[in-house]
Amino acid sequence: MSHPDYRVNLRPLGTPRGVSSLVGPHGVGASPGDKKSKSKTTRGKKKSIFETYMSKEDVSEGLKRGTLIQGVLRINPKKFHEAFIPSPDGDRDIFIDGVVARNRALNGDLVVVKLLPEEQWKVIKSESNDKETEGAYESDLPEELCGSQLPQQSLKGYNDSPDVIIEAQFDDSDSEDGHGNTQNALVDGVKKLSVCVQEKGKEDAGAPAIKDENTFTSQDSRVLPEKSLQRSAKVVYILEKKHSRAATGFLKLLADKNSELFRKYALFSPSDHRVPRIYVPLKDCPQDFVTRPKDYANTLFICRIMDWKEDSNFALGQLAKSLGQAGEIEPETEGILTEYGVDFSDFSSEVLECLPQGLPWTIPPEEFSRRRDLRNDCIFTIDPSTARDLDDALSCKSLADGNFEVGVHIADVSYFVPEGSSLDKVAAERATSVYLVQKVVPMLPRLLCEELCSLNPMTDKLTFSVIWTLTPKGKILAEWFGRTIIRSCTKLSYEHAQSMIESPTRRIPERELPAISPEHTCDEVHRAVLNLHGVAKELRRQRFADGALRLDQLKLAFTLDHETGLPQGCHVYEYRDSNKLVEEFMLLANMAVAHKIHRAFPEQALLRRHPPPQTKMLNDLVEFCDQMGLPMDFSSAGALNKSLTEMFGDDKYSLARKEVLTNMCSRPMQMAVYFCSGALRDPAQFRHYALNVPLYTHFTSPIRRFADVLVHRLLASALGYRELPDVEPDSLQKQADHCNDRRMASKRVQELSTGLFFAILVRVSGPLESEAMVMGVLNQAFDVLVLRYGVQKRVYCNVITIFNLVEVVLQAEATALKYSAVLKRPGTEGLLDPQDQLGCGNHKEEQD
Repeated sequence: MSHPDYRVNLRPLGTPRGVSSLVGPHGVGASPGDKKSKSKTTRGKKKSIFETYMSKEDVSEGLKRGTLIQGVLRINPKKFHEAFIPSPDGDRDIFIDGVVARNRALNGDLVVVKLLPEEQWKVIKSESNDKETEGAYESDLPEELCGSQLPQQSLKGYNDSPDVIIEAQFDDSDSEDGHGNTQNALVDGVKKLSVCVQEKGKEDAGAPAIKDENTFTSQDSRVLPEKSLQRSAKVVYILEKKHSRAATGFLKLLADKNSELFRKYALFSPSDHRVPRIYVPLKDCPQDFVTRPKDYANTLFICRIMDWKEDSNFALGQLAKSLGQAGEIEPETEGILTEYGVDFSDFSSEVLECLPQGLPWTIPPEEFSRRRDLRNDCIFTIDPSTARDLDDALSCKSLADGNFEVGVHIADVSYFVPEGSSLDKVAAERATSVYLVQKVVPMLPRLLCEELCSLNPMTDKLTFSVIWTLTPKGKILAEWFGRTIIRSCTKLSYEHAQSMIESPTRRIPERELPAISPEHTCDEVHRAVLNLHGVAKELRRQRFADGALRLDQLKLAFTLDHETGLPQGCHVYEYRDSNKLVEEFMLLANMAVAHKIHRAFPEQALLRRHPPPQTKMLNDLVEFCDQMGLPMDFSSAGALNKSLTEMFGDDKYSLARKEVLTNMCSRPMQMAVYFCSGALRDPAQFRHYALNVPLYTHFTSPIRRFADVLVHRLLASALGYRELPDVEPDSLQKQADHCNDRRMASKRVQELSTGLFFAILVRVSGPLESEAMVMGVLNQAFDVLVLRYGVQKRVYCNVITIFNLVEVVLQAEATALKYSAVLKRPGTEGLLDPQDQLGCGNHKEEQD
């Protein structure tokens, strides 16, 4: 079977299982031209498919009484008929079975559900793999916990072509049996075996439903052990449509050319299978689409859902734009941004009018009398070499008594963003800069991001500083907060700082360093970096001794062709001492500011909390480790970190096992979130699990995070520079919620961008080989972690023969992507090179 075109696509996928025959494979029923569908829907009044939503009053009353439950809907990207919301008690997620039960809610929506009678709850066999379906299908680790984003995402073909899948780290919930999911095996020297190539089956709407072999519904479920039941529910109301209602995908003609619908509508088939198929008016489509539909078979479009009636399997939509050819970087990128609701439009003239108009801008004279003048101090930035938005700078002055005066100096963005202005409103709405592989979608206009606010060297800058007197052991003797003016003497990269740390006694030639202002010397900067490094090591040692946790995650970076923009290669980045140096002082500043604003405004502080792991998933992991004979201690964040640190040796096999277990430990972890202190009554909920501290916030990146701008305003009020912002706790909590939503969207977009470039690199470069380690063994499959890239893959036993060496190749014909992973039995050579530690980025990686 030949497929002439293949699409690089990074949205989740899945073949429907266990879906009622009323609902088609995509949750939208049979094709419009299907005879059965036609006969049912044309005889009198259409029958409702979805329930009418409850009234707001009934929902409010039900939530108060506890008969209804609210939560964010998460749709399984591999079995998209399955959805979940978190259980309020932290136990097993609440299951929502099928598109009808979802009641037109989309992934990420805040929904209200009603529990079904117990006899309709999901029953899980003891050997079931359903534990996995509740995991974070997209990486949900807070940056405070791992310090790196997770780049891998699923890759799939488009339309009816085979799916070519490179798994995300946690996309491990695809069906276990793997039946019907393979292509013909290929022979090329050694046997190359294709795995997990799934037929989408969207067109086979009348196909009988396949019951998931791991779950069933029992009319007498009460005789089963309680833990084998999973509470099930249906959506009765959508509190907030957080999904953008935009999707990328492809246009198709309707099947029945004789129907009236055929003359009015085309069918939009979203790439994300969690989104329904959509009727779009033909008047929105290209003029020659009806006569030449094949010309548009590989054209990517954006469609927005406008309505979804109770009696329709299909949503109604409006075709917004033709993006271009699928698989190309810019069309795919624009599609990703649109789907996740990222505003990448140019800033309006109204917003730009809020910026300083007389350029070049200079600091007004009155600011010098209001601020502490630090322009003569040796202050410098340490950032990725490609960074242009420099939020933070560091200083370290040796004192006569052997202690140090250490400063963290943060761009005073709030000075340039007047509260209530058009600029403030658009920054609040964007909430974060979005970092793609090839570019940045900024939160603020570039004049601020890259010039006026950015702490570029040898120019006077307005800053907000935290300055401590610290002992060499990192003990805080004194602390000062205030507005300052600095003049950075140089812009160091992480590589520059690392070379200084690794050469403490060697004088580094000036040609190996960036330009340094004449008021300061290379030796002075070198000495300051070494002193900061010494204190940072002590701070880090004490932090982990006090019970902090870090789960290092892997990250890819790319080298791009300057002319074409295509990836030429990818590399992994070891998280080194220079990164750790910056991390420790950013953490210290964020914690100090959190305590300062909470003391001043106990009801109106914008803080950041990290809830403990999900109880049910953590218990499953504890049980797994016990069965495997792994003496892991999950009693606290610090205990877990100690187990991971001390259990394994430093040989390659041990490091590989640690990599696998770290990956598994990250699954129960929840997201860290912003919140208003007045919105939570229990101070115990303020805690940050991974950092193991009572109070934490974000202060150090106001150029790229609006939450930090809000924190700057609170700190200014706490220090008497301004009045307290006129905002009630409920209003501040809404701002916090919006920052959380946009931060999550930004993270997803970054992951998808990384996945897109990785897919294109594999397509251009050919197969990539990596050793892998088995993560888990199921009934008819086993999971592996591809160590070099951090990719998790499921291998189906019914398509392979076990050899000492098995090469797994994902391969589709013609222009399809290829990916290969060499799997070796434990104990063979080269399981993991200690240098193959991933983690880098095109912007500052703040490890907080």
